[in-house]
Amino acid sequence: MLKPIQVFEFEKLVASDTSFFKTEALGKKVIDKLWQFNDANKNIYFEAIRNGVKFKNYVGVIQIGNVTIEILPKADKNFATENERGQWHTVLLKMLAKCKKIKIDSVSKAALKKRHHSLLDLYFDLFLDEVNMLLNRGLIKQYRIQSGNVLALKGRLEFSKNIQHNLVHKERFYTNHQVYDYSHLINQIVLKALLTLKNISNNIFIKDRIERVLSCFPEVKEINITKSHFDKLTANRKTTDYQEAIKIAKMILLNYSPDIKGGGENMLALLFDMNMLWEEYVYRMLVKIQTDTLKVKFQNRKQFWEKKLIKPDIVIEKTEVDKSISTYVIDTKWKIIDPKKPGDNDLKQMYAYNMYWNASKSMLLYPTSKVLTTDFGNFHKGRPKENQCKLGFIKVMENNTLNTAIGEDILNFLDIKNY
Repeated sequence: MLKPIQVFEFEKLVASDTSFFKTEALGKKVIDKLWQFNDANKNIYFEAIRNGVKFKNYVGVIQIGNVTIEILPKADKNFATENERGQWHTVLLKMLAKCKKIKIDSVSKAALKKRHHSLLDLYFDLFLDEVNMLLNRGLIKQYRIQSGNVLALKGRLEFSKNIQHNLVHKERFYTNHQVYDYSHLINQIVLKALLTLKNISNNIFIKDRIERVLSCFPEVKEINITKSHFDKLTANRKTTDYQEAIKIAKMILLNYSPDIKGGGENMLALLFDMNMLWEEYVYRMLVKIQTDTLKVKFQNRKQFWEKKLIKPDIVIEKTEVDKSISTYVIDTKWKIIDPKKPGDNDLKQMYAYNMYWNASKSMLLYPTSKVLTTDFGNFHKGRPKENQCKLGFIKVMENNTLNTAIGEDILNFLDIKNY
C-alpha cells in the first residue's frame, strides 16, 4: 500500500517530482487524470501548470488508482516539516468533525494509526461501521411495485403483456403487483456504495471488512445511482438510522469517476472549500459560547441593489445592561495577508456591512500560526468614531492541535463582554 502524498493548498505537484512519485510515468498518469477531473469541474480545484497542477483553496483527498493525494490546509507560508504535515492532517480531520462533515468521535487514535492511511480510509471505515450497525439492527423492508409473470393472479393484470408472454402458458399471469422486501432505493444506495468501495479501496483491512459486510447483505437489485436518486429520498422514522450511512454514500457515489478507458485509474475526490469550512468552523465555535444576551447568526442577508443581496458571514447581537442591542459583523477569510495591508475590496465590503446592519464594529477574521495584535481603524464616513473595522488573526493550532477555544478570543477581539 503506497503512502499518501501530502501537499498543502496552493502547493505545486509535478509529474517529475520523485519525492512524490516512484516513476515519472506514474506521475504523468496521475497529473493527466487530475487535468481531466479539473476540466470536468470548470477548473475550480487546481490550476494547470507545465507537467503538473497548482492546488487552490480546496482541501481533502483524491485517490487515483493506487495513488492517494491529501491536500491539507495551512495558516502560514513557512516550509513544512513531515511532522507539521501530520499535525495539519489532524487539524483538518478535527475541523471536518466540528463542522459535521465526518463523525470521528468513536474512532480511537490507535485505530487511526493501524488502519487509516488517509482521510478516505477514515470515511470508508466509518461507512462500514454504519452499515454493520444497520445490519445488526435489521435493514428495513418497503413495499414496491413489481411487474412480471406469477403463478397466481394478484395485483393488476396487464392484459396486453399477458397475451404477449402467456398465450401458450395459461397457468401464468403477467401482473403489476406489490412486493414487500429489501430491494428498494435506500438499500440499493448502500449496496452500490459498498460495491464502489470494493473497487477503489487499496487498504487490506477495509477490503476485508467490505467482503464480510457484503456476505451479510440481503439480496438487493444493483442499480446505477445518480444525484436524482438521492433527491427522491424522504426521511421518516424508519430511515433515521440510515442518515449517516446515506450521507457518506452520497459523498462516495457522487464524487466517484470510474476509468472508462481501463487500466485501473478509477478516481474518487472528496474536496472541501477551505473558505466555507473556516467560516462554518468559526460560527460553530461562537455558537458554543452563546448566552441569553449573546446571539450568533449565520449568513444573514439583506437586499443591496435591485435583486442583489449582501451577505456577511456572521452577525453577533449583544443585549446590553440597558436592554439596547449592539451589533457586530464578522467576515471570515481563509488567506494569509500582511496585517498592515488589508484588501481594499474587503474593507469596502465591511463598510457596507456596518451601514446595513447598523453595526459600530466589524472584523475581518483571518487564520494565523502566531499571535498577532491589531487595533480598530475608523471609516471616515458614516457615524464618527462609531463606524470601525479591524483585522483579527486567530491561531488555528494550539499545542500542535486544532484550537477549539477561539470563540472567547473572537469576543475579546471585538471588545464584547459575554455576561
